[in-house]
Amino acid sequence: MSNPQILCVGEILFDCLADQLGRDLKQVSSWTNYPGGAPANVASALMKLGLSAAFIGCVGEDNIGDELVNVLQEIGVNTRGIQRHPTAPTRKVYVTRSLTGERHFAGFGNFKTEEFADTKLEAEKLEESLFIKAKYLVIGTLLLGHSRSKKAIFKAIELAKKYNLTIVVDVNWRPVFWQNIEIAKPLIMEVLKEADFIKLSQEEAIWLFNLEDAQKIYSQFSKIQGVLVTLGEKGCNYYLGKNNGIVEAFPVNVIDTTGAGDSFVAGFLSQHCLHPEKILTDTETAKKSIIYSNAVGALTTTKPGAIAAQPSKKTVEMWLKKQEN
Repeated sequence: MSNPQILCVGEILFDCLADQLGRDLKQVSSWTNYPGGAPANVASALMKLGLSAAFIGCVGEDNIGDELVNVLQEIGVNTRGIQRHPTAPTRKVYVTRSLTGERHFAGFGNFKTEEFADTKLEAEKLEESLFIKAKYLVIGTLLLGHSRSKKAIFKAIELAKKYNLTIVVDVNWRPVFWQNIEIAKPLIMEVLKEADFIKLSQEEAIWLFNLEDAQKIYSQFSKIQGVLVTLGEKGCNYYLGKNNGIVEAFPVNVIDTTGAGDSFVAGFLSQHCLHPEKILTDTETAKKSIIYSNAVGALTTTKPGAIAAQPSKKTVEMWLKKQEN
């Protein structure tokens, strides 16, 4: 689509998921590759929920870079903002899994985190034309750990403010992606100050704020509109405008939690697009938007992989009707 509503900036990669559950890195004997990377996951999930999205990031001029771009294009994601690096490889991350499907990011094989193409995203090459008619910018924080891609993230924020986009920040804290974790907190906090909406996991909320209460986190920012703290199987603690509460998670048969939080973000954005004012002023609309977001996240955990497991809009709506009955 020529004018995507939502721009997702950051990393796209292959999650190499351990085929054997409950084993550490050295004990795993085989892996299966699934397309992933939080901003790319969000862009794909949005398309499946009937919205238009673009992905902006950098991949290598290699076969797996081609594969990932093709995956996005087949789903319908606008890929005009993807940069290609001539020598740096496209990222693969090895993910071990517990017996219950919980993930552990176990490293990058023979490469260091700073060697991958996603860290080479260039601010000067960002497609400003994509920002002109967009409505939202979604960013993670993983690329803040590298000087070149950090500049690109701040440039994207600058363009979003220039064209009056709603800025959504999903913290997505993964220490293994950072060269120097000492710089992480202050950089992430700097970006959060620019956000209209912040999404954090329970662990991220405790790490950054020593709290998991969305309302208390909200009170620490002057311009923010909402905070969403996902609590895994316990659901979501939210504060939207003056609407707050906890919505319980749906009980599902969890196969793999990869990308569930990204699907939750896409679910929330789909609801915000429908009710941008009401979601902040009407208690029932706010609650229903979180129920919908929880449903999109929950359904993503019922199959392996992030993008591969994402539900369609029709699937979500039919599934929610079944839950009501």
